[in-house]
Amino acid sequence: MAMPAIRRRWTTADVRALTSEERAWPRYEFIAGELLVTPAPGLIHQIATTEVWTVLEAYLAREPIGLAVTSPSDLELKPGTITQPDVFVIPAETRIMADVLQWPDVKSLLLAVEVLSPSSLRADRVKKRDFYLDNGAEEYWIVDLDAQLFERWRPAQETPELLRDRFEWAPRGGEPLVMDIPALFARIDRKMRMFVR
Repeated sequence: MAMPAIRRRWTTADVRALTSEERAWPRYEFIAGELLVTPAPGLIHQIATTEVWTVLEAYLAREPIGLAVTSPSDLELKPGTITQPDVFVIPAETRIMADVLQWPDVKSLLLAVEVLSPSSLRADRVKKRDFYLDNGAEEYWIVDLDAQLFERWRPAQETPELLRDRFEWAPRGGEPLVMDIPALFARIDRKMRMFVR
């Protein structure tokens, strides 16, 4: 006789107890009562994450509207959730409660970015997309390494913009960031080839 599966009811405290500052992986996220566990990413994922962060960081140095950050993080945009976008931009107007910015201080994002991995396709394309756009992210980008394109989502969109060439991002007006997508993927490929024999 089969025994019924026991479903654990996770809390943010349970999820935080799994994490350790000495160990960044696996990555634990908690959205809509579901625990998402992501293994350590591959080299190409990390190269892509760094390249996207570098482009955003250079733009934000010119247009000081926010701070570009990479995970691991411990965002709780909505009470009872924990997320760790690969790259994200914290708005400059974020108010901190201490002398140093703490993760609980972050209540909204200008941008959340996920680089697709085989283990994260469903979570990135559905669960995280819906969560970020419903909870204070102004835009959500998915970087698809296989198709070499960006999926750009905004609140209230039914379908993403599929971007292969270039696009502009100007969340607070001012001079836009012009993202040259082929150049970005060429840098990722060039760095990856350094390690392929």
